[in-house]
Amino acid sequence: MISSEKLKEILSKQDILEKSKLDTAFKEAKKSQQDLFSYLLENKLVGADLLFEQIAIFYKLPLVDLKNQNIRKDILFLIPEPIAQTHEIIAFDQDKDKVKIATTDPTDLQTIEFIKKKVQAEVEIYITKPDSIKEALKQYHQSLEAEFEILADDQSKKIQEKDLTELAHDLPIVRVVDTLLEYAIFENASDIHIEPTEKKVFIRYRIDGILHDVMNLPKSLDAGLVARIKVLSNLKLDEHRLPQDGRFKISKNQYKISFRVSVIPVFDGEKVVLRLLNESTKIISLQELGLQKEGLDLVSANIDKPHGMILVTGPTGSGKTTTLYTIMNSLNSPEVNISTVEDPIEYRMPRINQSQVNTKIDFTFAKGLRSLLRQDPDIIMVGEIRDKETAEIAINAAMTGHLVLSTLHTNDASSAPQRLINMGVQPFLISTTTNLVIAQRLVRKICKNCMISYNLDKETINQLAQHFNIKDVLDFLIKRGLISKTKASLESILFYKGKGCKQCNQTGYKGRIGIYEVMDINQIIADLINQKATADKIQDAALANKMMTLNQDGFIKAVKAITSVEEVLRVTQD
Repeated sequence: MISSEKLKEILSKQDILEKSKLDTAFKEAKKSQQDLFSYLLENKLVGADLLFEQIAIFYKLPLVDLKNQNIRKDILFLIPEPIAQTHEIIAFDQDKDKVKIATTDPTDLQTIEFIKKKVQAEVEIYITKPDSIKEALKQYHQSLEAEFEILADDQSKKIQEKDLTELAHDLPIVRVVDTLLEYAIFENASDIHIEPTEKKVFIRYRIDGILHDVMNLPKSLDAGLVARIKVLSNLKLDEHRLPQDGRFKISKNQYKISFRVSVIPVFDGEKVVLRLLNESTKIISLQELGLQKEGLDLVSANIDKPHGMILVTGPTGSGKTTTLYTIMNSLNSPEVNISTVEDPIEYRMPRINQSQVNTKIDFTFAKGLRSLLRQDPDIIMVGEIRDKETAEIAINAAMTGHLVLSTLHTNDASSAPQRLINMGVQPFLISTTTNLVIAQRLVRKICKNCMISYNLDKETINQLAQHFNIKDVLDFLIKRGLISKTKASLESILFYKGKGCKQCNQTGYKGRIGIYEVMDINQIIADLINQKATADKIQDAALANKMMTLNQDGFIKAVKAITSVEEVLRVTQD
């Protein structure tokens, strides 16, 4: 990236920012050990488009956007992928005697000179933005499958002759694994699935909660792939009959990713699943979670209470841990001692004492929690309440002056008390200690680059009517002021979806956000819990107390063009 001093000079000459503001920004950026470029963007003092426009004008170079540009493979590979990534420079077009190169930093003369020598031609330099380069870099991976086929043919005989240790360090195998991992990082995947079958190895990535086929590799690469991942995660190479778990990290300037590895024997070999945890991701604020104002006010009020229990419920992969980490982050201060017992520790948080469950040495949630109570905690986070012992210790901690945060596997907020009762916990303990129950799901956000509006057809409305009470939905949207009484029909409401583009890999979605229901345990609900009332009766009492349901929150986000109706239907139907 362009140096802070050079950027200051450019902005001074172009008169983009007042001198006093620019000087202050320069000092503050230096003070926080940040480059001026990032500081200006983060604090919204200058927009990225304007910034790069001015850089282009200053250097008298054309500005190019590569986001929707298909680059010919022979031109793209003129610059090796590692150099393109590290120096944010890419070859995108070629004339008879000139190669067109896009860069975010025209002052990186050393790299430009290296490329001139490598391509043995004159280069024409263009300026482009980092997100434009990031999109173009994905094209390096688009022809991977064909390359791997050729590689597999060349390697199949050699692979049969090598033992697993040699195979794991074989350069072509190393390259295949590195590329699979890098591609997953670029695509913001949360999981990589490597699945052997009789004749092929299928690679799938989970992106925004949905599994996508990425490529099929030849079966001859299977042993090498598994061996390489086992070496990286320090697992036994010669163990093929028992499941194994491990982890490893990849640290680069652009990212720091921790991989959690699970290997399990299947009929045609060993299936490997890698969970990607981005350690450089900033913990978001409560406001960014996606809670509506009423829910946000309830959460904010309850996390300020000195004791009691806050439960977050939902199925696996619904973002419960992220919500707990966000709450802990907002409570994290020198005045309180926050301790956790987790399985696994997904993100490291400064000033928070995080313990990892280890069943091999009998370090369970219950034992960890019992030990934490001797550590003078103010706030305790238990990764999950799975059994009566853990539930009772957590409830006793909440009764004796601690704020306890935990998760439960239930489909909605009103089922949480029933789940604890089924574990064998006394109802009066639940009603007196539980302050709040949050139920949540994650919905995919509509891609802003290809969003279109549309009206629902009759077939879709009939399908929705099987799952939702349409009249209740319409009444709720009218009360919220999102639709008028004169347009009180689903046919007349404008909804939104993504038609699919290069930025979202033709899915129509990019990123995820939560939908929530937040149940405050008031006296009426506490009395119902004591009477062992059903989840339906507790739900009715919560609705009478103006609780917003998951469906309602989903429809608000659908009308506001954040997500689609189809997404709300997908995640709320259990």
